[in-house]
Amino acid sequence: MIISSFNDTICAPATSSGTGAVSIVRVSGPDALAIADKVIRLKKGTITEAPGYSVHYGCIYDGPEELDQVLVTVFRSPLSYTGEDSVEISCHASSYIVQRIMFLLIEAGARAAEPGEFTKRAFVNGKMDLAQSEAVADLIASGSQAAHRIAVNQLRGGYSEELQKMRSKLLEITSLMELELDFSEEDVQFADRTELKRLTDDACALINSLAGTFRLGNAIKNGVPVAIVGAVNSGKSTLLNALLGEDRAIVSDIAGTTRDTVEETMTIGSTLFRFIDTAGIRDAEETIEKLGIERTFKKISQADIVLAVLDLSLPIDRIKADADVIKSSVDLTTQKLIFVGNKADIMGVNKNVNNICNIVSSIENQQVTSPFIQISALTGKGIPELKKMLEITQSDRVDASSSVLVSNARHYSELTAALQDLTAVRQALDTTLSTELIAQDLRSALSHLGAITGEFTTDEVLSQIFSHFCIGK
Repeated sequence: MIISSFNDTICAPATSSGTGAVSIVRVSGPDALAIADKVIRLKKGTITEAPGYSVHYGCIYDGPEELDQVLVTVFRSPLSYTGEDSVEISCHASSYIVQRIMFLLIEAGARAAEPGEFTKRAFVNGKMDLAQSEAVADLIASGSQAAHRIAVNQLRGGYSEELQKMRSKLLEITSLMELELDFSEEDVQFADRTELKRLTDDACALINSLAGTFRLGNAIKNGVPVAIVGAVNSGKSTLLNALLGEDRAIVSDIAGTTRDTVEETMTIGSTLFRFIDTAGIRDAEETIEKLGIERTFKKISQADIVLAVLDLSLPIDRIKADADVIKSSVDLTTQKLIFVGNKADIMGVNKNVNNICNIVSSIENQQVTSPFIQISALTGKGIPELKKMLEITQSDRVDASSSVLVSNARHYSELTAALQDLTAVRQALDTTLSTELIAQDLRSALSHLGAITGEFTTDEVLSQIFSHFCIGK
């Protein structure tokens, strides 16, 4: 465990640059109040004398000239975000003013904070565990209600509390096994193997359950992957543009224009979707196009939802064949498949297609239970209905976002490693394997679980985690 060793004071803008009314500059550390006093003149008294959770009016001077009139919020250790003495300076949102305040604070003895350093100090000073610290970044980055719910749940403790309870029980058994090793010559058994089996089974069930939520949690956090697939010139890129409401993908009558995947995200209802426009499926001979088609099938396998775009201007036999190719690549037990009949605006002039019912019935005859929707990506017909259909597919997931979900890839990796260790422990308990070897796997599992909450971590791991934070948080 990392021990607090922060002897310096840091400062950073806590609000993003750009047009606005107010900006906030944060200061935290042992000399935060004294440094703020060097820069800010209060109308009455000093910041050093001010009580915690109080707000004061003051002025900042840059040499003889008044730079800005500010409000100063004072937080005293340990009742602050970082657990240290802290000051938040609310000033007018001028980039020049913020830069000069930062310069004056650094000149007075502070230093510019590194990315995520305020939250890193909060973790080191025991204000939150590592999983909660990472949830801060997820909360800031949340782009939908569902992602927000996951981050808030984890910030409040989430599965950390459940893991801590399990770790406490396993630690108790580990200590008994360690004691047993100390008395190995006396052939004394302190650890009840039956109880250890039960606890190991409980731990494996809990960890397996948590790890099983990662696909859902990751999709909600980063966007539910939706692969837009179909034959060349079926209108996939036009559909992507219609969904986004902007010209994001290049549209052309030339077959095979899309060579690589194009990804964009947008929020529909309470869910963030990640739409993936793919290369058109056909028998290609050109090397680059073939690579693009290979990536199409890979994206199909990785998607939660597949939009199978069918060109309604083609003969029915061709439409059925295109539907078969896509359907054969989708696992309907884990993925949702939606058939999208495109080019409805020109379907009426095609003598080979009598009406949409013929197409729907022919697809249904193939025992496909996936929904079919008729649209025109060019005119926008049916796009609102398609968005509503996508939103409905995720309604259960929005409700599930209030539960404990794993959305962090690091946590998933640690859970998987811990599960492997505990599985080895459980198997060994049914053998004559020595207590020493069983205890080794158990200690490894505890280490992986502790790495999630930060009970076992290193400076290198912390630096890697917090480097992804924004400056000022």
